[in-house]
Amino acid sequence: MPDQLPITPSFRLDRRRAVVTGAGRGIGLAAAAALAQAGAAVTLLARSAGEIEAGAAAIHAAGGVAEAATLDVSDVTAVAAFFDNRPAFDVLVNNAGTNRPMPMTDVTPADYDAVLDLNVKSAFFVAQGAARAMIRGGVAGSLIHMGSQMGHVGGPNRSLYCASKWALEGMNKAFALDLAPHGIRSNTIAPTFIETPLTKPFFEDAAFKSSVLAKIKLGRIGTVEDLMGAVLFLASDASALMTGSSMVVDGGWTAE
Repeated sequence: MPDQLPITPSFRLDRRRAVVTGAGRGIGLAAAAALAQAGAAVTLLARSAGEIEAGAAAIHAAGGVAEAATLDVSDVTAVAAFFDNRPAFDVLVNNAGTNRPMPMTDVTPADYDAVLDLNVKSAFFVAQGAARAMIRGGVAGSLIHMGSQMGHVGGPNRSLYCASKWALEGMNKAFALDLAPHGIRSNTIAPTFIETPLTKPFFEDAAFKSSVLAKIKLGRIGTVEDLMGAVLFLASDASALMTGSSMVVDGGWTAE
């Protein structure tokens, strides 16, 4: 008989502070809810106040701790000021993003800038602001970046999105190396198609939905609940030795 059994590291986040970008709905709101349900005090960020205030109120009503803060993550000066003027967060969920599906032959410079500026540039400087504050505060925190299966494979009409999400995967690995001496971890979550207010209109196209379901080997579109466990794992002590990695939550899409 062993003298003592190992004890699973805690998935709880009591007394920790978390911040989620793009938190008004969909994946961002689910991430905020997951963190709050595990005991974290969560700050929900978005450009407009309405949805994040409603999300924070819903978290409060469920017994959690949350606040809403308006922030345009594409404004790098405002992002730096936000993180400079608050105590360091323990957890960042870098979730704000966009997509403009179209053939690469149709992409304009304005399309390119819209997707790459938000999905790469804004994500970079949000991570930088959060990491700088963690370093100043001596916080061994966790950066979680919402990537995509399209950061691991290609897809038709997804040249801009793939470019941005492959870039995020590379940035994440470099972040992990730069921040490891400070005890700060950096990882991505790479979901398949998740039904959200942003993606729901696409699934009204029967041919598109059929093509997606043919690639998801588990046979269904993802839900935001499918990602909540991954967020919690990467935020918590349960993933203490994990950095520079990607959790692919894709129903088998990239296995083929």
